[in-house]
Amino acid sequence: MKLISIIAILFSFTQCGSIKVEKNPPFKIEKASYNNWVGGQPGVRGTKVEIALKENSSIIFDSLFFRNKSTKVEINTAGSKMLLIGHFNTSKRQNRDLILDADVTKEMKNTPPDVNDFPFELKENQAIISYKVGYKIKYFKIENIEKTKPVFFPRANKKQ
Repeated sequence: MKLISIIAILFSFTQCGSIKVEKNPPFKIEKASYNNWVGGQPGVRGTKVEIALKENSSIIFDSLFFRNKSTKVEINTAGSKMLLIGHFNTSKRQNRDLILDADVTKEMKNTPPDVNDFPFELKENQAIISYKVGYKIKYFKIENIEKTKPVFFPRANKKQ
């Protein structure tokens, strides 16, 4: 009897931690694409994901999950169309000035490293969009996101 109750308790904990992905969201996706971009400075690069909806939606869109990263969604509306955009920084360049001092209070000004436990297993061309219905956060997986041509920004001149 103890064994059965222990298994039931463990099973209930594993159900709480899983994220349910919706099959039929209250919006229709017309097109989903992404492109990589390279900035004008060495090491500056990123990825832009665009999701075009068939019609304007009153749903509150929150975040986009793509390639083990997440970002808040930018929303653009034009007429009856709605475009959801996610910008992902993939730069290798870091401008982190660490304060190393014997006085611990001075080191407290350092920003902590970004520790991100990504909650989804996605393929290269898949993303998950989170949105709110009432007070509930829901998730929808977008399959077969089309890769478009990369964008190269011109090099910025430092001399003025």
